[in-house]
Amino acid sequence: MKTVQGKVAAITGAGSGIGRATAKLLARKGCHVAISDVNETGLAETEAMCRQAGVKVLAARVDVAQRAEVEAWAAQVARELGGVNIIINNAGVALGSTIEDMRYEDFEWLMNINFWGVVHGTKAFLPHLKAAGDGHIVNISSVFGLIGVPTQGAYNAAKFAVKGFTEALRQELEIEGLPIGVTSVHPGGIKTNIARNARFTVRKGWVEEESNSDFEKAFSTSPEVAAENILQAILKNRRRQLIGADAVLIDLVQRALPTLYQSLLVAGARRRRQKLLNKAG
Repeated sequence: MKTVQGKVAAITGAGSGIGRATAKLLARKGCHVAISDVNETGLAETEAMCRQAGVKVLAARVDVAQRAEVEAWAAQVARELGGVNIIINNAGVALGSTIEDMRYEDFEWLMNINFWGVVHGTKAFLPHLKAAGDGHIVNISSVFGLIGVPTQGAYNAAKFAVKGFTEALRQELEIEGLPIGVTSVHPGGIKTNIARNARFTVRKGWVEEESNSDFEKAFSTSPEVAAENILQAILKNRRRQLIGADAVLIDLVQRALPTLYQSLLVAGARRRRQKLLNKAG
């Protein structure tokens, strides 16, 4: 895809963060946008921002965990905006818990959004992208789709699954010779609300919900920078897009030390766990 001007892009999780920044950037580039979120207040704010660019904007409350809702939304977008060229499956949530303590209902909640939401968006919009004859699918994974991290087992499971699903999809479309690009995106720490809105299963010495503010201080990349990276991935038809210096470093460490990195994480996590235990008394 050489330009997004005059194209139609659908973005999930557009009520804040990367989704909002990407919708705004695409609108400024002359791309019509269909945006969705379960956060209707944030979604309305994003809609108003995008309309300032003078493009067509279609906003809808959509729960990506519900296949029927996503399929109905895809049909609506194609019908009201005259087709679809880009789908950005961005909606996501977080869960902090050891696997032992993790509640099944929380695990299913995360997987239904972070993995099945990507599947639903991909499969619902793919026929419309094929009909348009020029399309791109962007699926948001994470650096946690590259490495496993203690207390992030559910998030790791979803984001590793997104990576594998996306890479397989790209290869299948290439085999068929279809003009549809596919990119797996791996952001590092992005300044969004995902950590603040996460669910926690707290056990002494493992996860401290109050540590959110400290955790967020480590997020070094703005949503706007992430949006610019996503746009370039679309225009240059990249298979994979790392976002942030931390993502590049983590990818290098994982490739250079594919098993040793786990020992390094364990050592760091042990120190943090002992600190939390001492604090708890």
